[in-house]
Amino acid sequence: MKDQIRVIGIDDGPFVKGKKGKVLVVGTIFRGGDFMDGLVSCYVEQDGDDSTDKIIKMINNCKFKPQLQVIFTDGVAVGGFNIIDIKKLSKKTDLPVINIIRDYPDYKKFFEAMEKAGKNKHKQIIDELDKPVKINKVYVQYVNTSLEDAKEILRIACTRSYVPEALRIAHLTASGIVDGESRGRA
Repeated sequence: MKDQIRVIGIDDGPFVKGKKGKVLVVGTIFRGGDFMDGLVSCYVEQDGDDSTDKIIKMINNCKFKPQLQVIFTDGVAVGGFNIIDIKKLSKKTDLPVINIIRDYPDYKKFFEAMEKAGKNKHKQIIDELDKPVKINKVYVQYVNTSLEDAKEILRIACTRSYVPEALRIAHLTASGIVDGESRGRA
């Protein structure tokens, strides 16, 4: 695998919980973990049902699509409980997806919160995924690739932390645009 593999990292911007509206989603395109090639963005409904289709369209319509070899997501939800179906995302973009999770999910707590928010129909999307696997200091779920390839891709893409650089910069960019300055960690 080349060290200059083209990847896209996708993260959402900050939002006010319980307030309906649009949430910014940013994708940063990197050569491995060293050089940012570009940026794409879209908006999704907070706690909506449109994230998967909007992200698919954002990726498939961007000029970088022919060079992309993997998609990184920061969790399976953006804008609250707008769940990304990473299997559908992989199928419709014809790209592997690696979901990055900093801490092992408390599924019981997450599903209780989903139920409270009226998002039970999305539980099946999450239930159909393999359980997260620890690689270095993060957990991952991967679709359309192997564990060995996921490890190699992370080795290439993680240059400044255990999170792929494309995800780290997507987070900084989205929060900087929404709040006027970056905050938090990817």
